Amino acid sequence: MAYSAGRDSTALLHATARAARELGIEVVALHVHHGLMAQADTWLQAATQQCQRWRKAGLPVRLASARLEGKPPKGESVEAWARRRRRVALARLAHEAGANVILLAHHRRDQAETVLLQALRGAGPAGLAAMPRTVQRDGLCWARPWLEQPREAIEAYLRRYRLRHVDDDSNADPRFARGRLRMSVWPALLAAFDDAEQTLAAAARRAHEADALLDEVAAADLATLADDDRLDVARWRMLSAARRANALRAWLRRALGRGAPETLMDRLLADLPHAAQGRWPIDTMRSVALYRGRLRMAAATSVSDTPGPHTIDLSRTGVHPLPQWGGAIEVRRVASGGVPVAALKACRLQPRKGGEQFQTRAGSVPRSLKKQFQDAAIPAWERDGPLVFAGGRLLFVPGLGIDARWLAEGSGRGMALRWLPAA
Repeated sequence: MAYSAGRDSTALLHATARAARELGIEVVALHVHHGLMAQADTWLQAATQQCQRWRKAGLPVRLASARLEGKPPKGESVEAWARRRRRVALARLAHEAGANVILLAHHRRDQAETVLLQALRGAGPAGLAAMPRTVQRDGLCWARPWLEQPREAIEAYLRRYRLRHVDDDSNADPRFARGRLRMSVWPALLAAFDDAEQTLAAAARRAHEADALLDEVAAADLATLADDDRLDVARWRMLSAARRANALRAWLRRALGRGAPETLMDRLLADLPHAAQGRWPIDTMRSVALYRGRLRMAAATSVSDTPGPHTIDLSRTGVHPLPQWGGAIEVRRVASGGVPVAALKACRLQPRKGGEQFQTRAGSVPRSLKKQFQDAAIPAWERDGPLVFAGGRLLFVPGLGIDARWLAEGSGRGMALRWLPAA
């Protein structure tokens, strides 16, 4: 379990160790030295001594610790940085110890505070649900067995067993949002509403239910709206405004691997109902693009400074990075229908100049690249990859593939090419 040597984790560790003794199992106390406070060394020493005393008293507990290196980058919240790095360290320690469950000592007051902080940040149901009782993450079950317990019950446990613990001064530090809440807001809130802790915790439970329901609705909607990581905007527009927002938020979370910035959500919800095509930046690497009624992820920008022609050997299998073009060319062997290896030894890469003709399949008529791109629904911002020539003839076009006239000349085993954009 996570053990800071503070009030709450000391009580939970002691209670867990007592229960573990009856079950014949060992408890590993996971301590993370943040290195951000002057007292961090003292806390580690206190944690070590406490575990040693309990072990001598017959409690099956041992300590495992990790020290965080570095500090938050400029402009990032110290709280957020420490929380994220601490979670990574705890997961690593747990895996090293062979554990599959990490206990956290959060209680009902912590939950109520989290609801308030999330509300002040403008969070939706997912944020207002605050801390889950259990969650699967990093191959571990993270559990908060005392999430429904009042702080007074924990203090009573400490007194009953005369448990020593350390006090973290940062809990009352006004530089941190939670510190300001505890020192200035919470006392006044309890004076005006003595049941605030219970009602806020209950609000978190209802928000959790609402968030789960929204996930179910989004999954049902995306089953008919999304295909191959693309969102059908015409069908999306037929949903109600609330379901459009919910489905879009879920689609972006799936595509990005994290929640989408609200500024991006606001722009898309305002533009998509009327746009025929467009592009919306996310960060320096990615953007969201609308083309032919489909919303998809794309590179942030097209290549602004088009590289000049140059020669490259593509006869070796593997990935050939082309950072100046914003991607790479993958070469692999195929049993049939590939390009002769000899043709790839001295390829020439160059940008489109206009007038190039491409044949999509044997027997078809060669047509201009513009026409072929349009027929293949390749948007303009994905037409910037290098054209590959061999012997002065067009061989490969990113997005379209190998010119069929080369495939007709190939016999037996050959090579296939594929363009891999950086995004």
